[in-house]
Amino acid sequence: RSQTMSFLLPHLRTGWAVDQAILNEEDRVVVIRFGHDYCPVCMQMDEALAKIAEKVKNFAVVYLVDISEVPDFNTMYELYDPCTVMTFFRNKHIMIDLGTGNNNKINWALTNTQELIDLIETVYRGARKGRGLVVSPKDYSTKYRY
Repeated sequence: RSQTMSFLLPHLRTGWAVDQAILNEEDRVVVIRFGHDYCPVCMQMDEALAKIAEKVKNFAVVYLVDISEVPDFNTMYELYDPCTVMTFFRNKHIMIDLGTGNNNKINWALTNTQELIDLIETVYRGARKGRGLVVSPKDYSTKYRY
């Protein structure tokens, strides 16, 4: 098995652990990558997330969830893509208008670390003001049509 960046980020191994991570974080955005460590798209995503985890730690925390090990959310969040990133704040799913037609999640590898930081910061700012939907600083409509 190839060496992946996923080992640098904390994994949530049970549905309960996922719920607790989302419930107990009061001040930061919870970013969860749902997928598999060995999936090529997830590997790219994990690498980007691992690179920024330290830079965003004041306003966001990143977790990984293996959707085979923890299938609890697959139906509820419609986790049918190989890789899905979702954001939560104070136990609420924060949607992001990425211009793709799917505001629920990022389902591709967003590998540009600066774009990723900007996006998470935008989620944090909007969520703190009570918004359940934020608009991405970058429009991804041309790149990733839903």
